[in-house]
Amino acid sequence: MKLGIGIGWRPEIADAVEALPGIDWVEAVAENLCADHLPESLVRLRERGVTVVPHGVSLGLGGADRPDPDRLAGLAARAELLGTPLVTEHIAFVRAGGPLTASPVLEAGHLLPVPRTWDALEALCENVRIAQDSLPVPLALENIAALISWPGEELTEGQFLAELVERTGVRLLIDVANLHTNHVNRGEDPATALDELPVEAIAYVHVAGGVEKDGVWHDTHAHPVTRPVLDVLSELRSRVDPPGVLLERDDDFPPAEELAGELTAIRSTLAAAATTPGAARRRPVRHPEPAVRTAGARDRTAVAQTALLSSLVAGTPAPDGFDHRRLGVQSRALAAKRADVVAKVAPELPGILGDGYRPAFLAYARNRPMSAGYRRDALDFAEQLLIAGRPADDAARRSLTRWWQERAAPRPPRRGARLVHAARTALLGK
Repeated sequence: MKLGIGIGWRPEIADAVEALPGIDWVEAVAENLCADHLPESLVRLRERGVTVVPHGVSLGLGGADRPDPDRLAGLAARAELLGTPLVTEHIAFVRAGGPLTASPVLEAGHLLPVPRTWDALEALCENVRIAQDSLPVPLALENIAALISWPGEELTEGQFLAELVERTGVRLLIDVANLHTNHVNRGEDPATALDELPVEAIAYVHVAGGVEKDGVWHDTHAHPVTRPVLDVLSELRSRVDPPGVLLERDDDFPPAEELAGELTAIRSTLAAAATTPGAARRRPVRHPEPAVRTAGARDRTAVAQTALLSSLVAGTPAPDGFDHRRLGVQSRALAAKRADVVAKVAPELPGILGDGYRPAFLAYARNRPMSAGYRRDALDFAEQLLIAGRPADDAARRSLTRWWQERAAPRPPRRGARLVHAARTALLGK
C-alpha cells in the first residue's frame, strides 16, 4: 500500500491543507472526529481521492489494562466512516490505576513510555491482539518520544519493536522525530534502532518539529522540522523506501508557504537518500527471552506504571531508579499540556481569568490528577476556584459561577463543599 507524501489534517489548517500541492494523503486525530459524520474539509479531500488515516491517541495499548471496548468501537467506527486502509495508535500508556492496583484511575493526558521489559511486552502484545480483532482494517503502532527512562529495562527500542512485530504481525509507524528525541534525552542512537527494527513492517513515517531547552528535547509539534530530524529520515530511507511519509504539526501553525517548504525539504531528503548508497541492511537479532518466567506480568506492570504516573500527576514520591530531575521536567510538561488543552476545550476560562488563568491552573494541577477527560478537568478546576472564593474580582467570580452553572449544576459550589471535596481528594491521593 503506497501512501505517498502527506500532512496531518487539523481544523486550524484545514483550508491550507486542501490548497497544498502534491498532498497524497492526510492523517486526522481519531478522537477529534465524530463517529457518524466528517468535517466538510475531509469530505472534500476524500472526494478528490485523498486517503484519510485516523490516528488514535487514547487507547493506551501499552498500559496494564486491556483496551476499553468502547474506545476500540469508536476507532473502528471512524475507520469505517473514512474508508481508510489502516488505523494507527501509539506504543504508550496514558492512564494507570484501577482494579489491577485497587486504586483510583489516573489519566496522564499524554503519551508515556512503556518500560522495555518482558512483562510490559507481554501485556502490550495481548492488548494489540485484542485491538487487531476489534478493528476492520490493519493496525500500525507508533514509537513515542520520551523525557524519562525506565530503570532496569531489558530490551532496546529496536529489539522491543522487533519482538512486538514478530509476536503480533502489527505494522509500525516510525516517527523519526521521536527517534531524535530519544537520542537527545536518553542517549539512544537512531541508526542502531533502525538497524534493530524490522523496517519491512513500516506502514509509514512521521516527521515533526521540536525544540531543545536545557539539554532536554521537547517534541512539541509546534516548531519547524530541524536538520537532525531530517538526517534520521535520511538514515531510514537508506534502509527502506517507506510507503508513506507525513508531516505533523499540532500547534502554533505557520503560514501555508512554510508548511509547503517543510514538505519540500522532506521530499528532497527522501530523494537524496534514495540515490546515496546506504549501509548494508542487517536483519534484527532477536533478544533471548528469559528461560524462566513468572505469572503476573500485567499486575507487575500495573503497579510500576501507577507508581510512576502518581508521582508525575499527584505529587507522590518518585519510584526508585528514576532520574528525579527528569521526572520534574515531565511532571511540569504534563501540567502545562493540561493547561493548554483545557484552555482550548473551555476557552471561556482564560477569558474570565485573564493572565491569572495559567498560574491558577498549574497550582490546581500540581496535586490534583486528571481522572476523566479535559472537559471534566475544566469543570473541576472552576469548582476549586469557586470553593476557595476565587477569583477575587467580584465580576469575574460571577462570570465563572455562571459558566460553571451552565455546564455542571444548578448551584455553584459553596464553601461548605470543602469537606466533601477534601474527602474526595484524599481518596484520589491514596
